[in-house]
Amino acid sequence: MAFDPYAVLGVSKGASEAEIKRAYRKLAAELHPDKNPGKPQIEARFKQVNQAYQVLGDKEKRALWDEFGEVSLREGFDPKEARAYAKARSQRGGGGGGASDFFGGGGFDISDLFGEIMGGRGRGRKGQDIEAEARLDFAASLRGTELEWAGRGKASATKVRIPPGAEDGSRLRIAGQGMPGAGGAPPGDLLLVIRVDAHPYYRREGDDLHLDLPVTPQEAYEGKKVRVPTIDGSVMAKLPARAQSGQKIRLKGKGVSRAGRPTGDLYLHLLVQLPKGDDAAEAIAALERLVTDDVRAQLTL
Repeated sequence: MAFDPYAVLGVSKGASEAEIKRAYRKLAAELHPDKNPGKPQIEARFKQVNQAYQVLGDKEKRALWDEFGEVSLREGFDPKEARAYAKARSQRGGGGGGASDFFGGGGFDISDLFGEIMGGRGRGRKGQDIEAEARLDFAASLRGTELEWAGRGKASATKVRIPPGAEDGSRLRIAGQGMPGAGGAPPGDLLLVIRVDAHPYYRREGDDLHLDLPVTPQEAYEGKKVRVPTIDGSVMAKLPARAQSGQKIRLKGKGVSRAGRPTGDLYLHLLVQLPKGDDAAEAIAALERLVTDDVRAQLTL
């Protein structure tokens, strides 16, 4: 059966971009290999859904598909040449109509068209690229990790190395791990989209990391050293004396490290934690008596 991206996603040819995206996300969630381990048929279906969305999720590719069909996916396809060829053949045959009508009709093998346009190079075509998602926890994205990818038709899984510092939404291209090629042509590539889970304490901004660091009143007042977890292990950070909540401290070179780029920094945002419980009331009252200025005097709107 010929590949039809609309049928694969279960949408009509008039479907909106939002409808196509919803259909893709629903199917991708249902068919994801992580939810269906050891089920090659579902895995193949998952790859087909990704291939369909690569076509319909891209305005240009969708327009070419609607005009030319599956031949538009072949490597080296030139729509201008195809339209010119279609027009010439239509004129020779005495019929009218545009490229869409021409390709939709019978009378010749569409692969012959591609072969003529490409001068015989259309006999074999590289396999389609596959897009898939790899979900990483926050720490693994910073340190780098290794995943296994079981591509279609592969006897064994391929190890994929995720480099340190991978960002959410970044892409990796792994050559030769896509759909098989036709006529002895090489397979396509795997386009791996990285998805990074949020961390409960750390957040990332570029190559810098930020951490809201709880400290006790005494640690803040005396400027003590406190333990701080980093990518490379715990370090002791010296607080400035009389530190206040919201004060920021930079730990140089303790952020994200990526090849070919300067290592980012880790920023500590101090949060002074007041003691809890009834026993603290007297001590807090004593501290309050030492406050002689209006702490909100400078607030304006």
